Amino acid sequence: MGYVESHYRSIAKAVSYRILGSTTTALIFFVLTGKMSLSLGAGALDMVLKIGAYFIHERIWNHINFGRSTKAPEYEI
Repeated sequence: MGYVESHYRSIAKAVSYRILGSTTTALIFFVLTGKMSLSLGAGALDMVLKIGAYFIHERIWNHINFGRSTKAPEYEI
């Protein structure tokens, strides 16, 4: 039997992924500039902007019916 993804697990995965992505951005900035303050600022800005972009992206997709089905999925027994 397969596992069901809980909301808490999904939130934890989203947060950890965003931290990983923003840390990567900060490291790239540090390698390119050698300035820690610029790197941390870029990482923080990256996190805030991408969380906002994701929110807008999700809200737009709520209005798109592509891939949605009104029929309940059929399960094999």
